[in-house]
Amino acid sequence: MPKRFDQDRPFATLALVALAWLLIPVAVKSFARASFFEFTAPIDTAASYARDLQAYWSLRVHSKPELIEAGRDLARVNASFALAAEQNAGLQAEIARLEAALRLPPRPDYRYETARVIRRDLSAWWQRLVIRKGRDFGITVGAPVVYAGGVVGRVAQVGAYTSVVELISSPQVRLAACFEGDERPVAFQGGDNPTFGAARGTIDFVPRDLYADARQPKRLVTYGQGGEFPPGITIGAVVKVAPNSDGLFQSGLVQLDAGLAALSEVTVLIAAPAPAAAAP
Repeated sequence: MPKRFDQDRPFATLALVALAWLLIPVAVKSFARASFFEFTAPIDTAASYARDLQAYWSLRVHSKPELIEAGRDLARVNASFALAAEQNAGLQAEIARLEAALRLPPRPDYRYETARVIRRDLSAWWQRLVIRKGRDFGITVGAPVVYAGGVVGRVAQVGAYTSVVELISSPQVRLAACFEGDERPVAFQGGDNPTFGAARGTIDFVPRDLYADARQPKRLVTYGQGGEFPPGITIGAVVKVAPNSDGLFQSGLVQLDAGLAALSEVTVLIAAPAPAAAAP
């Protein structure tokens, strides 16, 4: 009998712990989860700074000719970006002039906060990542996150100086989208993606007259109206559409950008406060 008791002791302990966790109030669970997140944040942040320092010293071993060539390439890139910035300023001024002439309401403005990616869970590769900025930089839950390839996701949890980003490939992320050049909205949702596999999502409520396949993919962008994301940001490429069983709409498959698997920096869009109304 004692031998049988010793064999069952781990299972009994596990059952007691599970029962105690179920009986704990939700507020206590939330506090414990937030406290654990804040407790582990310095560890992830320190590891991120250590990787940055390692990358810095690895660059110091390059020869002078390699550094000169890299400097020339960087100068060319900076020149192209300077030209693009001037063109963008001109376009923004033209948009403002047209909005004033047509008396259109102002579009929401954003402040851009660039953050380093410090951790990515291997068990949930396509679901979440942690960035090295949080509440201290004005980041809020629900803030959209983007990068050069398009949409990254939205902020799901905010700590003092770290934040958790729910990736667009996660099934928990849903947003309004549209085909490039078409103003009719469709519903996008992340898919169940295997670890290290190609990231994909799905779309629903696609009009019957829209078509796309792997040979002629269509660009899917954010719809913008009534959501957190500005309009026109790339989500992915629609590589398949097929009619639903009801025959009214179509469903489709979206291939997400491969750059999502190797993110090192992202940009958080923080909504700027609306300007105060002028006194009469």
